[in-house]
Amino acid sequence: MNMDLNDIIENMETGDQDAALMALQTYNKKMTQCFTFTTDEEEQRERLGELVLGFLERDLQPSCQLACLETIRILSRDKNNVAPFITHTAMQTLSRHAGIAISHGNVDCEGDVVLVPFVENPDLEIIVEALKSICNICLHNKVAVQVGQDLQLIVGIAERLKQCGEDQWNHYVRFFDLRLMFLLTAQRVAMRTQLLRELRGVSLLSNHLDATLGLCWPDTFEVGRAGVEVDPDSEEPTELPPLSREKIERAMEILKILFNITYDANRREVDEEEAAAFRHLGAILRHCLMSSADAQDDTEEFHSHSLNLLGNLPLSCLDVLLMPKVQQGSIEYMGVNMDAVNMLLEYMEKRLDRGKKLKETMLPSLNLLTESARIHRETRKFLRMKVLPPLRDVKNLPEVGNALRNKLVRLMTNIDTDVKNCAAEFLFVLCKESVSRFIKYTGYGNAAGLLAARGLLRGGGNPGVYSEDEDSDTEEYREAKSQINPVTGRVEDEQPNPMEGMTEEQKELEAMKLVNMFDKLSRSNIIQPMMLGIDGSMTQMNSGDLRRMRDQIPQGQQLHLQTQLRLEPQQQEHKKEQQDQQQQQGSGSEDEGEVE
Repeated sequence: MNMDLNDIIENMETGDQDAALMALQTYNKKMTQCFTFTTDEEEQRERLGELVLGFLERDLQPSCQLACLETIRILSRDKNNVAPFITHTAMQTLSRHAGIAISHGNVDCEGDVVLVPFVENPDLEIIVEALKSICNICLHNKVAVQVGQDLQLIVGIAERLKQCGEDQWNHYVRFFDLRLMFLLTAQRVAMRTQLLRELRGVSLLSNHLDATLGLCWPDTFEVGRAGVEVDPDSEEPTELPPLSREKIERAMEILKILFNITYDANRREVDEEEAAAFRHLGAILRHCLMSSADAQDDTEEFHSHSLNLLGNLPLSCLDVLLMPKVQQGSIEYMGVNMDAVNMLLEYMEKRLDRGKKLKETMLPSLNLLTESARIHRETRKFLRMKVLPPLRDVKNLPEVGNALRNKLVRLMTNIDTDVKNCAAEFLFVLCKESVSRFIKYTGYGNAAGLLAARGLLRGGGNPGVYSEDEDSDTEEYREAKSQINPVTGRVEDEQPNPMEGMTEEQKELEAMKLVNMFDKLSRSNIIQPMMLGIDGSMTQMNSGDLRRMRDQIPQGQQLHLQTQLRLEPQQQEHKKEQQDQQQQQGSGSEDEGEVE
């Protein structure tokens, strides 16, 4: 049956359920794959939205309720035409059908939040359609998000998340509950704070993530997968079965919500209760990093969200990455399980090799490795062994080659300031913030940016609190050490001395010319000469500094150079006058007009 939008509206206006059901089903079938809308029928679509909302206020058959909600889901795809759905009344109606509305009293006599179920035995299809509609509306309209905050939708969602162990809720209800919570917390600081503080969001969502992944806890901070047996006699690490697509999808939504509410956790003081919750979460995130999905793309996205969230945790909680016992097949270093750290390093190098969007894809893992190395001695030593092994190649530039050190040194001159600073910081920490060791592995030229920013160009400085460990030089390095150019970090071929054959007077003359050229360019604002301050940082050099440099040259040479510089312009001007006269008179040779 062919119906245009006006016919559907006419059927709706009759108020008859059967006529409305037939009309809406026709419209929904026709528009099910429509995601872009023209302005031609904008008024009709708005009218249809108002009529459908009015129907939902009535006592309808489940099939008619579902058709109305499907229509709203389709109409709410049009971000320019959500006006009928962003009122408090409309949002309250939709939240009741989604099962996340709360009563006016909010709590019962025992202090628990009271939800207002739409029916005694909720129809899951109706709940899912209502949740999808609210998600679309909140995605497209900030007013709707504010209305959602007023209606305390996040409280209703949190209450249903507490029932994560119950089988009555299918994947789609759970997924769109989480998607809506993500949209709300992404757009409102107040809802992030409410979820974190009032609703104990870290513990709530950690428990939900635990249940989603099906975890078990052999020890306080050691996580396993329920139903996966560990063979103590096997020399290979226990391989976890891949997570299903549904579990991965829900887990990633949880990780994104947790990221929203913990974005400042590593920049503020946390109490003991918060620290315990973060450490518990950190243990789960370690398990996430060691898990995989059926599809490689899903695995990478899952690991990316896990790493982003790990970067939010307080640094003191990152020790949970090293807590699991060393087992057969584990990567052990100094008696510590380094599986997670090694996975982070491999993840970072893969993103580095791809070379695309390094700031978004690589920096989270690189920052995490840097901070872990800064506070954990075993992690730093393990990473140094992997990234900065004893130096043998002294013939090539530090940035030349395919070793991880070479790749990171190349990043130190990247055009993106954040990328180059993070790469330099990571290597600096692995060198225990020792200037001489940092220059040894990177070359002074590559290291200059970080050293200048820290006021360490003169060397010295105050290194961080690091344990003592040996920096044994290889035989190749010891033999070539005296020949290594500290600026480039390699043994350079012998170059001819440009001042060979010059007298001391000529050398001083060239130096004075250079000083005057710098002075002229500086006064013209073409360049800004810099000098090394007494604190090791770079400071601007002004004309007075250049004059002081000139004053250090012997007085006789100053006079000679000033005379030369003063005479040269006069000779050129006199020569030009002679040439002009010759052209006017039309006689005379070029030789007669020259000034020797």
